Amino acid sequence: MKSKAKAAKKKTSRIVRKARAAKDKPPFWKTKTLEQMTPKEWESLCDGCGKCCTYKLEYEETGELAQTNVACRLFDGESCQCADYKNRKKIVPDCVQLSPRNLGRIDWLPETCAYKLVHRGEDLPWWHPLVSGDPRTVSQAGISVKRRIVSETRAGEPEDHIIDWIR
Repeated sequence: MKSKAKAAKKKTSRIVRKARAAKDKPPFWKTKTLEQMTPKEWESLCDGCGKCCTYKLEYEETGELAQTNVACRLFDGESCQCADYKNRKKIVPDCVQLSPRNLGRIDWLPETCAYKLVHRGEDLPWWHPLVSGDPRTVSQAGISVKRRIVSETRAGEPEDHIIDWIR
């Protein structure tokens, strides 16, 4: 009986030591470059705001971008998730798949985008799920497009849906 108690205490001590070590260790987005991140780490940087899944219009004369509230047909405005993330490029060929290689060339990502922030050496905001520990904080902070978009299948002309609340 004593050996079981001793083993349990030893295991608990090991868990506590690991938790303390993890608490003292800086998060991966502060210690790794985007190129060094594992696929799981890379994917976890996405805060799920849905801003990148909305249409942007470019004015030919000026090159200026106009933001719309029209979302890709695969985007679920309630969950702020792609309905078929794994196959999105096959279904929507012009869907842009972010990577460390193309990130610096994409000028339409919102200022709040974690990929953009980490690329520039900035920290993640308090509402990011990796910081807050809660994916709901993105919506609670007003960052998400949740319930604020219309699907491209119902929108009509994107020019009729230009907005200014996405930054």
